[in-house]
Amino acid sequence: MGNTNGQVVAGGNGQGNRLDQLNLPTDVLIDKETDSLIICDSDNRRVIRWSRRSGTIQGEILLDNIACRGLAMDGQRYLYISNYDKHEVKRYQIGDKNRTIVAGSNGKGVGFNQLNCPYYIFVDQQQTVYVSDNENHRVMKWNKGAKEGIVVAGGQGKGNALTQLSDPGGLFIDTSGTIYVADMSNNRVMRWAKGAKQGTVIVGGNGHGAGANQFNCPWNFRKFYAKTMEAIYTLHKTMNARFYAYLKIRDLKTQLGKQHLAALDDTTYLTIGNCRSEFLAAHRDYVEKFQVIELSQELITTRRHITVPFLRLS
Repeated sequence: MGNTNGQVVAGGNGQGNRLDQLNLPTDVLIDKETDSLIICDSDNRRVIRWSRRSGTIQGEILLDNIACRGLAMDGQRYLYISNYDKHEVKRYQIGDKNRTIVAGSNGKGVGFNQLNCPYYIFVDQQQTVYVSDNENHRVMKWNKGAKEGIVVAGGQGKGNALTQLSDPGGLFIDTSGTIYVADMSNNRVMRWAKGAKQGTVIVGGNGHGAGANQFNCPWNFRKFYAKTMEAIYTLHKTMNARFYAYLKIRDLKTQLGKQHLAALDDTTYLTIGNCRSEFLAAHRDYVEKFQVIELSQELITTRRHITVPFLRLS
């Protein structure tokens, strides 16, 4: 199966607020231009940049005194950060003190111009901002320059009906406008087609638990492609500390998750690295990298008769 240990690429010096430490990182992305990680160091209330170059022993603070939860970067290298204290999302240009409000910032509330504890964000090529509006139990879409958002998933109160969400977390929007959202307190991942009035459960939804078809508060996920192969949905289970791969609707029950149980304890976030061949897992006080080193010839077939190559991590 290969080595189940990852490589620490940021932090790893215990919880704390020194520049060589992290404290509950909740989001991480790669800035390819500077070959660095940008980390939402949530409990230290700061956004920190950590070079990926060999020999780096500490990060540098980009922003501090901010209740950050989620990060995104668009094609022009603008950085988007959700602030759950101020109920807003702002856009920043790295190195520039100017910032632009792109969602919320009208106080805590349920209005279309408001947010209530925004968590994760997604920005598309048109700089449209999607926000998991956690305590309003909805996903909001804010077009570039808009003064109000549009409810695109949930928004029918907290609940487990197909029209509802319960504490939404991570989200992904594909090129067709389909929304995928981690429905945390319902222990499921939902898919909402563009313009749909209700979603579809694609993973989980079988109660709170450690079973192969269950979750325990899934925070976030990323959609992963192995070259021209079928799409795999990778996500972690924070409370169960397990890492699984999912294809379309059916659970693969892959060895990938079971083999990396110990390596991914206390994971709070998972993302895809450079060339989509590596995974970055944010733990309680460090960020770890796993590299995809092999696509084996053994194919795994789901009940829908879709095949994908088995992934092996370093």
